This record gives sequence, C-alpha cells and structure tokens, in this order.
Amino acid sequence: MSEQPSPAQTTAQASGPALPGAPAAAPETPTAASPLPAGLAAALKRDSAGLVAAVVQQYDTNEVLMLGWMDDEALHRTMTSGRVTFYSRSRQEYWRKGDTSGHVQWVKSVAMDCDGDALLVRVDQVGAACHTGTRTCFDGRDLDVATVPTD
Repeated sequence: MSEQPSPAQTTAQASGPALPGAPAAAPETPTAASPLPAGLAAALKRDSAGLVAAVVQQYDTNEVLMLGWMDDEALHRTMTSGRVTFYSRSRQEYWRKGDTSGHVQWVKSVAMDCDGDALLVRVDQVGAACHTGTRTCFDGRDLDVATVPTD
C-alpha cells in the first residue's frame, strides 16, 4: 500500500507523560496537526523518525505475533478502520496487514504502555502473521539462553 513517502512527524517527543492521573506536559516544540486525540498524541513518545513500536498479539491466546512501527497516521488508521496499518521503515510507506497476502489482522483493542513508547495491538489474526509464512515472526527463532529455576 503506497501512500505518503515519509512518516508524519506530527509531534515532538513529549517532555513528560500525559497519562491519566499525570500532569500533561507541553511538547518541547510546536507540533503539526495530528489525526489522534490531543491527549493521546501528547502521551506518545516517538523515536527520532516519529515512530512508536507496536507489538501485535492474538487477542484470545495471547500469542505474540509480530512487531511493527506506527506513526500518528498509522495509529489513527488502525484505531478507526478495524484493520492494522503500519509504517514501513524500509519502504517508507504505509501498509495494511493482509492487503497483498490475505492474512488480515482484525483489531480487537489497542493499548499504550505506561511510558507511552510502545503499543499493544490485540488482533484476530487470519492466517500467518509473518511475511515468511509462519504463524508468528518468532516461530522457530528461539535463542539459547541461560535460565534460572523458579522453585
């Protein structure tokens, strides 16, 4: 899905959290119009490219499916369309999961973490979530790690 050539860098990094119960912090620099509600736009902490990590999880099994990146426009599309939209850092364009593969992600909920620097998108995944054809982007990619007994 080819649209805007670069992510909308719609707001500067917030200087503090604007989460419920916390004082809202004014952005360090003036911001361009964001399609998101003002409180959400102020609470998001984006990287230098204006993006935030979006962890995608199967809503009924809690299986972690993949990680993608969103700017304000991609998050807005995800929250209002019922389908997940990402911003491709390599192609520098928006893409909606399933448009070419048919492996659609139907949005069930979206949550922001306590720091505002990550999103959890709970979906009903149709087919494979990974572009390699596996159910998740983590299937068969376990790393050897030292573990500590929990007893």
